[in-house]
Amino acid sequence: MNPTITAFETSPDRGQGLARDMRVRWALEEVGQPYEVRLLSFKEMKEPAYLALQPFGQIPTYREGELVLFDSGAIVFHIAEHHAGLLPSDTNARARAITWMFTAVSTMEPPVVEHGMMKIAESGEPWFEPRMALLEPRVHARLAQLSAHLGDADWLDGAFSAADLLMISVLQRLRSSKLVDGYPNLAAYVARGEARPAYQRAFAAQLAVFEASQAR
Repeated sequence: MNPTITAFETSPDRGQGLARDMRVRWALEEVGQPYEVRLLSFKEMKEPAYLALQPFGQIPTYREGELVLFDSGAIVFHIAEHHAGLLPSDTNARARAITWMFTAVSTMEPPVVEHGMMKIAESGEPWFEPRMALLEPRVHARLAQLSAHLGDADWLDGAFSAADLLMISVLQRLRSSKLVDGYPNLAAYVARGEARPAYQRAFAAQLAVFEASQAR
């Protein structure tokens, strides 16, 4: 039985590939695992039946037989552990890749998401400018540190792994701000990820959902 993931029936990012189901789609495409998608409205995401699967009423969830997972990072980790192609076989390299997976979602993503949400939800508030003056340097600090580590390498640690998949997904959230453009090696890094055939398939699949929602 193929796993089933949940995704937005009408994505708030308007098909840009920023919703977190995109990470899971990409991971499944990388390992060649077919999957089903269950589309949800915002109302359905807050109903008791779904909250029993995802206590925070978010997407995605992942169901495989009796196993139900939530949190995109945990789902990508599960896929990487059970399929070849997203984690190195060498023990030490594998541990480093897992470290970078956690770094993507716990060190890089929080200031990036806060920066994005400020611009979307609070740009008209009187505290926006002073708050952004504090927040944007934090994002730049993380980007500079990541850029220094990456240097002229293609990927974070040797071959492409689930760590790169998650890190690129985080950096994509800065697309509208163009902050990544100030770090040419990071911009090229994101472009390499987006050029991967598995990413292209995943992006096309989620974009088709958005386009279908607009046609209704």
